[in-house]
Amino acid sequence: MAFAGSEPRRNVSATVVKLLIAGGFGVGKTTMVGSVSEISPLRTEESITQASAGVDDLTGVESKTTTTVALDFGRITINPELILYLFGTPGQDRFWFMWDELAQGALGAVVLADTRRLESCFPAVDFFERRGLPFVVGVNCFDNAYRYGTEEVRAALELDDTVPILLCDARDRESTKQVLVILMQHVMANAALARR
Repeated sequence: MAFAGSEPRRNVSATVVKLLIAGGFGVGKTTMVGSVSEISPLRTEESITQASAGVDDLTGVESKTTTTVALDFGRITINPELILYLFGTPGQDRFWFMWDELAQGALGAVVLADTRRLESCFPAVDFFERRGLPFVVGVNCFDNAYRYGTEEVRAALELDDTVPILLCDARDRESTKQVLVILMQHVMANAALARR
């Protein structure tokens, strides 16, 4: 029942898109999900304890005190018809078994890279290449880290020209939104090519 002077409500069915935020340990996945999520993100962080000594490699992230043990989850509404669900993967080797489950139903991924430890994103790149899942590389520009150009990163990761690479700041909402926009454009371009 519509009130006088009010417009009747339209039933708008939103499309929900699942995206992954992946990369090595301490690269900024939890930060990226939190920077853009319109809801309080779900985080499964636990304190790093002495029990992980010799198991987890803290090289380059010695000051890190917490780690994601399952996933991060956030949501961003692009418009009434498009909602993105963001799933951040755990970065430590011992939690990689969860990536297969998290990847089910995902349309694309962001591989976050840290130029101080670029090799930490190799497993994520390999994971998405093997599955044919479209991905972009977001080079998280940490303070005091060397600023590699995107082509230097492309060469180091041995990526072809079709994979977008962007410099970003995972702490900054606008920067994260730009990475997600480029990812969605890349996903749609891949879908269009597949239909040909």
